[in-house]
Amino acid sequence: MTTNLTERREFLKQVGSLGSAAMMACLPESAMAFGGGAARIVQDAVAPAQNEAAPTHHIKFAVCGMSHDHIYGMIGAVQRGGGELVAAWGGEADKLAAFRKRYPDVKMVATQDEVLDDPSAQLVLTSQVASERAGIAVRAMKRGKDFLSDKPGLTTLEQLAEVRKTIAETKRIYAIMYSELLEVKAAVYAGELVRQGAIGKVIQTINIAPHQIAQGSAGGDAGGASPRPDWFWNPDQYGGILCDIGSHQVDQFLFYTGCTEAQVVESQVANVRHPHHPRFQDFGDMVLRGNRGFGYVRLDWFTPDGLGTWGDGRLFILGTEGYMEVRKYTNVGVSHQGNNLYVVDGKQARYIDCSAMPLPFGPQFVADIVNRTHTAQNQDEALLAAELVLKAQLNAKFVTIES
Repeated sequence: MTTNLTERREFLKQVGSLGSAAMMACLPESAMAFGGGAARIVQDAVAPAQNEAAPTHHIKFAVCGMSHDHIYGMIGAVQRGGGELVAAWGGEADKLAAFRKRYPDVKMVATQDEVLDDPSAQLVLTSQVASERAGIAVRAMKRGKDFLSDKPGLTTLEQLAEVRKTIAETKRIYAIMYSELLEVKAAVYAGELVRQGAIGKVIQTINIAPHQIAQGSAGGDAGGASPRPDWFWNPDQYGGILCDIGSHQVDQFLFYTGCTEAQVVESQVANVRHPHHPRFQDFGDMVLRGNRGFGYVRLDWFTPDGLGTWGDGRLFILGTEGYMEVRKYTNVGVSHQGNNLYVVDGKQARYIDCSAMPLPFGPQFVADIVNRTHTAQNQDEALLAAELVLKAQLNAKFVTIES
């Protein structure tokens, strides 16, 4: 198998070019000056492709576990790439009912083995209870299937070792849907600009990742549209806050800095406001150091209802020649539009609207399955992210703060 980053970059180059327009040309020079020097402020947008290409490949895939509603985004990504959903299994009655309503023509089966033994399915997806995902992955790969897991793909270091061993033995593709990078258009485009050298060498990433436990009917597929299940509150099942929602952020640290080796310098967790679930963790953070950069991650479950979405996710990328900020899901106090990218370099400050950009992961991942490549996701990087958050969680100090 090969890793083809060139193909990934070429895909992004083809989606369109930036059309710059001076945003504040009418203002006096002094109004656009910082530190005594004149600076340009411009507003751009990633232009949509003229005609988004139809999928060039076709595969059949199945679902084995739908405990988290992330499964719908995972299915959508594979379908965009040319995947055909042929079968599904789920273990919870409410999730099964919702799934049948959304996919009435998909064959529903009674056992996991019926999915894993289906000769027509080349790929298996799961968002089963987090602690059970690795076991399903190992069984699927040993039966000749490629695998896409919801995050976190693993909840123990023992599971990680078994997954790595199975990958080596079977040569199957194993991927984790770190959607806060792979399915966020502004985050994808920020990666392209980093690789173009827009802000020089990346020094550090800072990820601020607030989440919301309940969103009601407006929650979509983020997980909080219905009451959280019992396993959500149990760290033995969901992995703990650093392992769970922290995995998204550590994946980004590795991706943007290009680190191939890293360690967790320190980590801590707390339960500030949920005494009725004493083992739950509603706050956590960690500091990371790698061979090519530094990282900091803050996580919480304190998004207030007034925000209008499940979380004000922010990413800051510091480079030697500039910096970027990604406001992923909203532009707080300005608009509810997500996919906002801000870039500051030696010449100008830019706002880039990335909302019209197509997402490359689905087509690239399906192509990887057909061609036996690793363009959509670097498998080693995905597993290193999992390893780092498992170690951060294992060694985290549990902190109690005074009320």
